[in-house]
Amino acid sequence: MKELIIALGLFLFLEGILYAIFPSKMKSMLRKLEFINDSQLRFGGLIFAIIGFIIIYYTKS
Repeated sequence: MKELIIALGLFLFLEGILYAIFPSKMKSMLRKLEFINDSQLRFGGLIFAIIGFIIIYYTKS
């Protein structure tokens, strides 16, 4: 459970630091999301989830 809280904190830290350092670039990036197909977003999310799972699996074993 402790690792999950640390991971959530790290995620929030990275997201926050990106918005703090590059606010205009983050806004333009979010506007571009409207033009990406749902299937492309779903596929990208699945790939990132698999990569994250692999990283977690190998670090825990």
